[in-house]
Amino acid sequence: MIEHGPTPKDFRQALLDSDDSLLVLRPPQAAARPAPGQPGVVSDYVPSLPDIFIAVRGDGSVLAFNGHVDLGTGIRTALGQLVAEELDAELGRVSVMLGHTEAAPNQGPTIASSTIQISAMPLRRAAAQARAWLLARAAQRLGVAEDAVAVEDGAFFCPAEPGRRLSYAELLAGERVRLEVAAEFPLKPASAHKLIGRSTPRVDIPAKATGALTFVHDMRLPGMLHGRVVRPPYAGIDCGDFVGRSLVKVDRESLRGLPGLVDVVVIGDFVGVVAEREEQAIAAMKALKVEWRLPPLPPLDDVEAAIRAIPAVHRPLREEGDTDAALAAAPAVLARSYVWPYQMHGSIGPSCALADYRDGGLTVWSGTQNPHMLRVDLARLLQMGEGGIEVVRMEAAGCYGRNCADDVVADAALLSRAVGRPVRVQLSREQEHAWEPKGAGQLMDVKGAVDAAGNLAAYDFVARYPSNDAPLLALLLTGALDPAPRMLEMGDRTAVPPYAYPNMRIACDDVPAIVRAGWLRGVSALPNSFAHDSFIDELAVAAGADRVEFRLRHLPDSRAADLLRAVAEQAGWQPGCRGSRGTPDADGLLRGRAASYARYVHSKFPGFGAAWSAWIIDLAVDPVSGAVTVERLVVGQDTGMMVNPDGVRHQIHGNVLQTLSRMFKEEVRFADGRVAALEWGAYPILGFAEVPPVEVLLMPRQDEPPLGAGESASVPGAAAVANALFDATGLRFRRPPFTRARIREALAGVCDVVG
Repeated sequence: MIEHGPTPKDFRQALLDSDDSLLVLRPPQAAARPAPGQPGVVSDYVPSLPDIFIAVRGDGSVLAFNGHVDLGTGIRTALGQLVAEELDAELGRVSVMLGHTEAAPNQGPTIASSTIQISAMPLRRAAAQARAWLLARAAQRLGVAEDAVAVEDGAFFCPAEPGRRLSYAELLAGERVRLEVAAEFPLKPASAHKLIGRSTPRVDIPAKATGALTFVHDMRLPGMLHGRVVRPPYAGIDCGDFVGRSLVKVDRESLRGLPGLVDVVVIGDFVGVVAEREEQAIAAMKALKVEWRLPPLPPLDDVEAAIRAIPAVHRPLREEGDTDAALAAAPAVLARSYVWPYQMHGSIGPSCALADYRDGGLTVWSGTQNPHMLRVDLARLLQMGEGGIEVVRMEAAGCYGRNCADDVVADAALLSRAVGRPVRVQLSREQEHAWEPKGAGQLMDVKGAVDAAGNLAAYDFVARYPSNDAPLLALLLTGALDPAPRMLEMGDRTAVPPYAYPNMRIACDDVPAIVRAGWLRGVSALPNSFAHDSFIDELAVAAGADRVEFRLRHLPDSRAADLLRAVAEQAGWQPGCRGSRGTPDADGLLRGRAASYARYVHSKFPGFGAAWSAWIIDLAVDPVSGAVTVERLVVGQDTGMMVNPDGVRHQIHGNVLQTLSRMFKEEVRFADGRVAALEWGAYPILGFAEVPPVEVLLMPRQDEPPLGAGESASVPGAAAVANALFDATGLRFRRPPFTRARIREALAGVCDVVG
């Protein structure tokens, strides 16, 4: 597959003017709109040129454009496979350009595992249209009917005359052709696929392995300066009257005589320094004396108390039957609360960006997940039109949600505008940890019961999720955006349980953020599913039922049931099996195994589903140290049609490792109302030595539509771990992370993380 570097700003115009291209494009529209089901952005900007999805060039190469970006999920490879399949082109001739605002269409942010499931469809249809046009031209040139034409390696021919072939380049022959993307267009059936469903090496790996320019951290420009920022002391807080208004004084004299200093830039609470060399900028950042005025912040030591104290707007989501009556009639009612901690993305590399502001225009190089949304924010920050802003998307540290990648772009843009030269800004580790939008803490209150026959009777569920989508930090620090508390209705992801409760009441208590918080892998769905599947595990035990059989008995989704059965079979689940339940085995360890299931349902409620996923986990607990060892883990997924099965398998592995890290280690600590976990010692993550063996089971569903795979396998993981800990220890754990200390204290009866 061909790889390209940064796209020149006039690239789209050059393609439109080319005399040797077949273009499949979207006509001009009222305004850019993201894919269905994805968050939009307030913008009246209408690009002067139409979006191009496919360009077949005169040399036979193919360019494909998608507005999403590759965050390590391998979508560049998978999208290339889709295009090559629908075009009947060699995979090596296809180059996929992602995210660049001057080349790719605005398809909204890269979130919710939606790229293949949703945003690839216009690209597939465009490729199919291009193939149909080429096929018709080939049939005309060959003098036969279209159904008499075969295609192989990017060339059309008649099987009766295999030596007479017409390549795509010959069919174009210097002719400029434009087609408008059809709303619907027939795609190849699965039975005809040659590339889709075939494991294919990732096209981004060779450049990374050989040190070619890939990451934004390595980008350099002629005449480039280096910038650093000095953040306010209200670390991680982005709402309140003090935000943007706390700076008292900047002592520029404190930098007198410092070599290489170019400028000190101050706008509201935004403070930055610019120097000729990177080490000089770091020295200036550390030496600059800044005085702040900061009121006392409310304590956040007790996350549950802090979230419960926020005034809420109650939002009913679904009600079926008579939940109150069913609970009143039940033999026994369980009432449980689950408390989810604030967590970080924990990007290994701190965020970095470059900006070049000149001649009234701005070009930025960024690792953003949301290029077109970032362009809107930059336009608002700099008071300039979106048409003058180019976002060049490059690889960066992984996030699966949102780290400081957008914020550091704005930092670089403000500094570049101030000095009139390109500026590179990289955050420190402390700044990244303090200011990245956290995965929000969350509360889930549940009441439920089984009836006298041991079947599900009722379920009453309320979630609280304080997220504000973390507006661009520079907008708040400079005073361009009001720092009033903001509320984002995001706590309803997978809020409805997958199990068939005949009486059910589901609601969200929507609350504004108290800590800067945005998307993190699984969003609110992972905590909600943690509550759903932990609770049904308790009900199964209360009913004296096998925990897998009990789920299957109440799981109306046949594909979900098929998946859970397949995972149980591979894991060797025996009906009625149980672990130590507090009594150590002969080697002194407590052992447990458990199952869990979830389907990630996301986007605006009621939303739609990504892939189905199920876990069965076996673990051992050392009752003396509290250490947990995952001895075996079987994870199954039904992703529908898989474009690149190895890519799906790799995503499942990534989900598993990150989820285990979040369950056993990760929790943001606060002090004096501010983020206190500012380095890896205070926020440990899973290490290589702790990676368990993971068995992946992929359901064969190539005839079904493709589903999102990037997050789904994380969603059932928390409940699987908690349920296995119960099976090992006999104690229920409802407050992640399940650290050694908490497990040890729980076994000693002095810890409040169990009910």
